[in-house]
Amino acid sequence: MQPPQNPAGEYVPEKNLSSERRNQLIAQIEAAPAALRKAVEGLSQDQLDTKYRNWTIRQIVHHLPDSHVHCYVRFKWALTEDVPTIKPYDETKCADLVDSRTGDIRMPLALLEAVHARWVQLMRSMTEEQFSRSYFHPEMGRTVTLNEAVGSYAWHGRHHTGQIAWIREQRGW
Repeated sequence: MQPPQNPAGEYVPEKNLSSERRNQLIAQIEAAPAALRKAVEGLSQDQLDTKYRNWTIRQIVHHLPDSHVHCYVRFKWALTEDVPTIKPYDETKCADLVDSRTGDIRMPLALLEAVHARWVQLMRSMTEEQFSRSYFHPEMGRTVTLNEAVGSYAWHGRHHTGQIAWIREQRGW
């Protein structure tokens, strides 16, 4: 059976977040590292090297902190510069590096926990006005508000953790 593209559901952008909705999304970002850790708990090295579409579970685990570190830095830039142009990165090439293909997953799990703790602390200190600040994403060809980024990255964590959960369910792990 072909794995679904988005086992956690399609991403639906939310541009005008209420304070209540944004707090829900921040709570999802806060919970994401524990959910990922639970999703990979007890997997063997061979199981970690099982593919979900194009990436192995191990590569997915390495990808999440790679991506979320970028977003955390984008928040800092948007809060301290006037609509900065961010530097995109090639997530496929990063996932194909030897450390992502073969590396121990303990460090990316720890990094995700640390980045999320710091990022959540930042977001909970931000004002409504600060969430309306933005950065320019050259690959997308448009500005992205920090409000939008909150929703996108809350979904991103659910998306990849959902991929791992789908494999586990299909394989009976």
